[in-house]
Amino acid sequence: MKTKSRWTAADIPPQDGRLIVVTGTGGLAYEAALSLAKAGAGVVLAGRNRIKGEASAQMIRDVIPDAIIRVEELDLADLASVEAFGGRMCDKNQAIDTLINNAAVMMVPRRQVTKDGFEMQFGTNHLGHFALTAHLMPLLRRGHGARVVTVCALAADSAEIDFNDPQCERRYRPMAAYGQSKLANLMFSLGLHRRSRAGRWGIESIAAHPGLSRTDLSGTRGENRDGGENKMPLPLRLLAPFLLQPADQGALPVLFAATAPYAESGSYYGPDGRGERKGFPMPAKIPSAAQNEALVDRLWATSEQLTHVCFQ
Repeated sequence: MKTKSRWTAADIPPQDGRLIVVTGTGGLAYEAALSLAKAGAGVVLAGRNRIKGEASAQMIRDVIPDAIIRVEELDLADLASVEAFGGRMCDKNQAIDTLINNAAVMMVPRRQVTKDGFEMQFGTNHLGHFALTAHLMPLLRRGHGARVVTVCALAADSAEIDFNDPQCERRYRPMAAYGQSKLANLMFSLGLHRRSRAGRWGIESIAAHPGLSRTDLSGTRGENRDGGENKMPLPLRLLAPFLLQPADQGALPVLFAATAPYAESGSYYGPDGRGERKGFPMPAKIPSAAQNEALVDRLWATSEQLTHVCFQ
């Protein structure tokens, strides 16, 4: 399907009355929350760093004084925190119209594990969001035109899921581990689409990636759980101002997937420029591994086993 040429945040339809949960507190999460609040949505920013989240929320209120926005603590590297967040949201008994699975860690320089013993990138980027979506399913199924938007990355294109060593215990390579986690995000999105259709859950599942964008992950500000920095190679950090597009531009495919009436469930969107690195939203190329339904099903079963959640 061909999208409208040069779709921008100005094309977001009114979001009044909708509740949208965005994981993360800065970078793409901030830009997405800002645009959604401008369109009238109620936004929940969910992240591990509450101070950073409150600062982002206040910055949005400074621009939009009547913004409906709140911050909730959520540590995707801790399944107990994920479950607790889901419980608090369910206690509020408010339907969720859109969930944007955005937060991530990138290229952790040395192998680290989550509180549950998973490799940090696979555990945070994929398993945390997998469990989160499961815990929020009762609220999503009550949402109006509910969507789950899962943020992927170009790194998924050349990645593979190592089912024999998904936690990278035998060999850890930062970029390979990151790519595996982002391919898992895409496979999860496609798997959720198929299951929602088959089970008539009424939830659209759409994937998107920001191309190459200046976010907390791509610079020197993104912090890992031990307080260290995400280590993008020095040459890339030096060239970042020239190679990377602004975060608000990178957020456009995510916002398109979350709000455009003609964004299709089971689809994948990214920038329209060369190599999908920069530009405006358009359908993105889906790697062959993510098109393999047997592998998607295997990842789904593995994820359920590791997280002890199931989708209903």
